[in-house]
Amino acid sequence: MINMDLKNSTVLITGGTSGIGLELVKQLTEQGATIIVTGRKAQALSDTKKRFPNVHTFQSDVRDPEQIRQLYKEVTRQFPDLNILINNAGEMRLIDMQDPTESLENITREIDINLSGAIQMAHQFLPHLVKKQSAAIVNVSSAIAFMAYSSAPVYSASKAGFHAFTLALRLQLKGSGVKVMELIPPGVHTNLQDGWVLQPNPRLLMEVDKLVKVAVKGLLNDTQEIKPAFVKVLKFLSRIIPGALMNFGHKEFDKFKQLNNSSKMLYQ
Repeated sequence: MINMDLKNSTVLITGGTSGIGLELVKQLTEQGATIIVTGRKAQALSDTKKRFPNVHTFQSDVRDPEQIRQLYKEVTRQFPDLNILINNAGEMRLIDMQDPTESLENITREIDINLSGAIQMAHQFLPHLVKKQSAAIVNVSSAIAFMAYSSAPVYSASKAGFHAFTLALRLQLKGSGVKVMELIPPGVHTNLQDGWVLQPNPRLLMEVDKLVKVAVKGLLNDTQEIKPAFVKVLKFLSRIIPGALMNFGHKEFDKFKQLNNSSKMLYQ
């Protein structure tokens, strides 16, 4: 395989208007790549375009297969040199599975965005990517893929599934020109936590610019699993003391449940 040349690459980033996605836009633009950004909100796309005038934006929701099909048609028509897909769009919610106010229609939202949508994006864009001499699918998973977090059970399931999908896809594409890479962040200080009734300890969060520097280095080095040092330690510990790690994270669930119940009582 040919090493990834970011300067001469065309990169599609889903969910590229905030958080890790927006920082990827910034740092990959600095590398000289042509950047295509998708997102659900027109205003966020407009704000991103103002900040980075050279990026190209498409309003698209990864939860909608028809929008994915239309995105594929438009992007491959306008940008035939597209060779990197970064499945970054994601959502994380704190959920109490015993909360009766959570609707069946909404409970699996993270599965639809973080897992199903990303799988559909990969499937839709593969016919284009396999024709390229050097291409990549980069899946943004999470350290929670290796350590279920009881306060975010659906998110935990989505990221564990996404990790497994990435491993399987990499095997399927072995021998092709498409690399399958996984960016595995720890907790990162972004707007992902906006609206949480229980805010995470900021000392346990990595700054987004530092994470993306690790990501860019990994892309340039064709690293299959791109992870900061903390995630490497966490992944190792998840193999030898998985129960202790999950119980450590579970300590926050009672606090979340109490705050969640209190906030709902205020609005009744």
